[in-house]
Amino acid sequence: MIRHSAAGAALVFAALTGCSGSQPNPNPLADVPLKVAAVDLPRYMGRWYVIANIPYFAERDFVASRAEWTLREDGRIDDHFYGRKGGFDQPESHYQFVDSVVPGSGGGHWRVRLFWPIYVSQLTLYVDPDYRYTLLGYPDKSLGWIFSRTPTMDDATYRSLLMRLSAMGYDTSRFRRVPQLPEQLGKPGFAPSNGSD
Repeated sequence: MIRHSAAGAALVFAALTGCSGSQPNPNPLADVPLKVAAVDLPRYMGRWYVIANIPYFAERDFVASRAEWTLREDGRIDDHFYGRKGGFDQPESHYQFVDSVVPGSGGGHWRVRLFWPIYVSQLTLYVDPDYRYTLLGYPDKSLGWIFSRTPTMDDATYRSLLMRLSAMGYDTSRFRRVPQLPEQLGKPGFAPSNGSD
């Protein structure tokens, strides 16, 4: 819920609760500050599926999660998060946020308004040249997301994106894949849909 539409919901609760009470990060690069990737905002807009994240209570037990971003005329971004809490047979939930691009960030650092006057930071850490995949993060690395334009991702691509996150100082053992299809439930590496880690 960072901004993510998927990330957005995360940040809402993270800001109010001091994030996810995360465990120590064993990555030797844990203290290296994250670098923001520049993005072409019009090209970056649209639908992104949540392929994986670091589980935390605000997004836990969601399946079929996705973010939808729309660039407004005033330069801000309408940020929508959709997902089904508790299973694919549950009604779709929807959360909406308004994001602002931090000047001088190349479009990759967004301030997400959870509600006035509470804002949190969302960082675009990577987007591939074809804008098929993107990595989002939170400054202290307690939260992170892998997004794709499609609801599925092959294992090789997923591993390569985890390697990128590891090189940025993330503890990638904490990431879990988010079920986008019913047949993914219960598979290794996927988050359970019963609210437990």
